Amino acid sequence: MTKLVYTFGEGQAEGRARNHDVLGGKGANLAEMCSLGLPVPPGFTIIADACSDYYAAGKRIDTVLKEEIRRGLETIEASTGRRFGAKDRPLLLSVRSGARTSMPGMMDTVLNLGLNDETVQALGHDAGDARFAWDSYRRFIQMYADVVMGLDHEIFEEILEDQKARLGHEFDTELTATDWQHVVLLYKELIEEELGEEFPQDPEEQLWGAVGAVFSSWMSPRAVTYRQLHNIPGTWGTAVNIQAMVFGNLGNSSATGVAFTRNPSTGEKSLYGEFLVNAQGEDVVAGIRTPQSITEEGRINSGSDRPSLEKLMPEAFAELTRICAELEAHFRDMQDIEFTIERGKLWMLQTRSGKRSTKAAMKIAVDMVDEKLITEEQAVLRIEPSTLDQLLHPTIDPRVQGQVIGSGLPASPGAATGEIVFTAEEAVEAQEEGRKVILLRVETSPEDIHGMHAAEGILTTRGGMTSHAAVVARGMGIPCVVGAGTMRIDLRNERLIGMGVTLKKGDVITIDGSSGHVLKGEVPMIQPELSGDFGRIMGWADRVRRMRVRTNADTPADARAARAFGAEGIGLCRTEHMFFEGERIHAMREMILAEDETGRRAALDKLLPMQRLDFTGLFTVMHGLPVTIRLLDPPLHEFLPKTDEEIADVAAAMAMEATALRQRVDALHEFNPMLGHRGCRLAISYPEIVEMQARAIFEAAVAAAQETGAAVVPEIMVPLVGLRSELDYVKERIDTTAKAVMAEGGLKIDYLVGTMIELPRAALRAHKIAEAAEFFSFGTNDLTQTTFGISRDDASAFIPTYQRKGIIEHDPFISLDFEGVGELISLAAERGRRTRNDMKLGICGEHGGDPVSIHFCEEIGLDYVSCSPFRVPIARLAAAQAAINGNQRS
Repeated sequence: MTKLVYTFGEGQAEGRARNHDVLGGKGANLAEMCSLGLPVPPGFTIIADACSDYYAAGKRIDTVLKEEIRRGLETIEASTGRRFGAKDRPLLLSVRSGARTSMPGMMDTVLNLGLNDETVQALGHDAGDARFAWDSYRRFIQMYADVVMGLDHEIFEEILEDQKARLGHEFDTELTATDWQHVVLLYKELIEEELGEEFPQDPEEQLWGAVGAVFSSWMSPRAVTYRQLHNIPGTWGTAVNIQAMVFGNLGNSSATGVAFTRNPSTGEKSLYGEFLVNAQGEDVVAGIRTPQSITEEGRINSGSDRPSLEKLMPEAFAELTRICAELEAHFRDMQDIEFTIERGKLWMLQTRSGKRSTKAAMKIAVDMVDEKLITEEQAVLRIEPSTLDQLLHPTIDPRVQGQVIGSGLPASPGAATGEIVFTAEEAVEAQEEGRKVILLRVETSPEDIHGMHAAEGILTTRGGMTSHAAVVARGMGIPCVVGAGTMRIDLRNERLIGMGVTLKKGDVITIDGSSGHVLKGEVPMIQPELSGDFGRIMGWADRVRRMRVRTNADTPADARAARAFGAEGIGLCRTEHMFFEGERIHAMREMILAEDETGRRAALDKLLPMQRLDFTGLFTVMHGLPVTIRLLDPPLHEFLPKTDEEIADVAAAMAMEATALRQRVDALHEFNPMLGHRGCRLAISYPEIVEMQARAIFEAAVAAAQETGAAVVPEIMVPLVGLRSELDYVKERIDTTAKAVMAEGGLKIDYLVGTMIELPRAALRAHKIAEAAEFFSFGTNDLTQTTFGISRDDASAFIPTYQRKGIIEHDPFISLDFEGVGELISLAAERGRRTRNDMKLGICGEHGGDPVSIHFCEEIGLDYVSCSPFRVPIARLAAAQAAINGNQRS
């Protein structure tokens, strides 16, 4: 039978730190500290699997678990010489959560459990301090009523504040035993009045209620949200830690506090933390009293005149300092420690790897390598790749509380402040005048690209994490919030409305693309900085990394930014993005709307020099590194003129009647453009487009090679291929154009032709397609859409509901769906290499910058990942971690 309860105490423990999957992080580390001989109050841990059993049994604690808990209580009683529920020397308990991954503040705690109208008298007699006993009892009633019985703790705070005002007191510590006794009476009357039941007096009933409440808090809204944000599986459950109480509120020789073995903000190697005299743990975080610094250095730096723990309790401080050093050396990481001092004796209540800023994480990892505590590979594993965004973008100063007026999805990280504008043209105009703006759109389209580039940030009320706005903003490194459905954009009156606040054009807002918040006015920010520690970590990462990291870049500016971040080539150049600005879109519209090949070629002749210049710029910047160029792949509706003014302009350029042009536009209308006339289908219908683009690519390769002296080997990618015959047809046009350019220039051009695998049929027939394709690039955005049958632009309407209801754990457009889409990728990779064993394989969808998806790419042996420029460092680090983890498994 599975063991459900693990005990610890008096230097002995049934578990160890390595058992964190079973005991949760807190329980495993309590056991470890106990085994190290540190002063830990005796207790036991209920395993995390019991949480799942609790839900499976209809949120009931079964008799088997109850019996093991009772036996665990007997071990605590033997260690302490106290008995649970006894009228003489009663044992009081703390009941705390403890998931395998730290979720600070997300789940519930109950302290002082076991107190009732009788044991409170015994506690006061035993401690020789009736005030302490009644203070502990009122704390227990308030906490238990909130956590277990569902009464908001604020109601109790109101009673306490009323009593302090009546007595003329400012601080809780000024209340006497009699005062607290009266507060307890008022608390109990409130419970009976609100709930129609008395506060439970049976200690065992209290215990079952607290254990059930901790299990239940695993599914609380805040815990569920935290897990979704940090990719923590809901199936893990939480363990429950039950310990003998030790008291920091037993007079002025007692205290409670939190310490970090290094500064969590800067990474500096110095003890950092706060404490309160004559208090219990929740007082430190509740802000009821101002905490004091642990060290004299901290007190001086904060400008406080209140004594430090170092001065106030030097013996306890010395022991705490020794234990902190021992724990950091033992766990080889910065520790976050909770402690209590009971009448001069130090007790350790928790240790865990401390949360830290990315800047601090970098410094701590590098310093610990220099101190020989960890290896370079271990240092690489210590940095969470997604947190590198903090180093690459401005962030809102966490010390500042701004006025939130709305929220959406955090589509592109970083924070930005500016005046609100409602059109792309207004954004460009403002930039030219030197004004910073936030572009507000219900949803963006490719025609907004010039305004998006001019804006400091982008806010949309529709769309998901892979919508047009999100993808483009990430590529540009611009902060972006999408899908802010709680806000309304009134385009007619140029107003933004959210949470009762109405703003007009020119008013200032701040958006936080890392949290999804929209704030009124200008908010102070912290500017990014890349330290020498960053360079050392990334150098170590690059040494162990197997996969290459390329970038998705459509302009030389994007390419330069990506190279600065360490990109090793371009994995995706989306040529359709090059046609949305200035005269280009007019020529593009003329080409699409032309009624015959002659008209199309005339328009393409205008586009050829533009494309050649674009590609020359990219090849030059990349200086011999691989560049993959995707042939034109636009849903046609994105280019078609929409307004009467636009139709009139195009008609004039084409010497057509506006009515005739309108009819041509209507004839090209598609009911589902994303699955319509695009990609290789467009190339087959209009091969002259392929010929123009191929000529531009080859002529640019020659020009760039002559300018830089570095050989250019273009990789031409044919999009949306589902049939081998489609690729054959398009490849023949590319090869013919290559021969013509080589003949004209009298030189040889090396190049590769491959395809993007973005349709399930292409993945299934990869072995046949590989007979013609020299490389595969997995376009996971469209492959996810076509595998699930979900539009990524509409998915945000129901994906959060799916996650909340446990249908799926992750948004498949953010982290790859390993079981479905992943299996298609794995199958295509295996079948492609079976046909062509030197087949180059990469991924160029949004998943190329997602650390979880990158681990999958490493597992199946892809050669590279490609992502937006500002995600290149994230991908480099994630690829290194994937390689290290893979080597450890093998």
